Amino acid sequence: MGQDELKVGLKATTETVVTKDNTAISMKSGDVEVFATPAMVALMEEAAVACVSSALPKDQTSVGTYLEVKHLAATPVGMKVKAEATLEQIDGKRNRGGEARAIYCIQKQISGKGRVEEIKVKS
Repeated sequence: MGQDELKVGLKATTETVVTKDNTAISMKSGDVEVFATPAMVALMEEAAVACVSSALPKDQTSVGTYLEVKHLAATPVGMKVKAEATLEQIDGKRNRGGEARAIYCIQKQISGKGRVEEIKVKS
């Protein structure tokens, strides 16, 4: 890939382990030692970028322009979490890379979900 071969259905997965560094306390987004919502968002955006990066020309990348998320469950330190993104829509008229649906899971339980819009830009 790499010749602007964006197509609906592209997928990517990213994962991490919850540590003290990505908890709500550490990121100042809450008072409990669980996976922070900003860390969840970053993981989802990482998956969305990975979803389209190999399909873009070498002189292009994507940047997020819209994000909608729901954080549905707390995840304690030590647990592995992953985000899965699927490219669901491509809008070439506005130079948009597309819309990726991202879900954040802990042990196959959906713990967050969202929509990330990315646009193509020169890198």
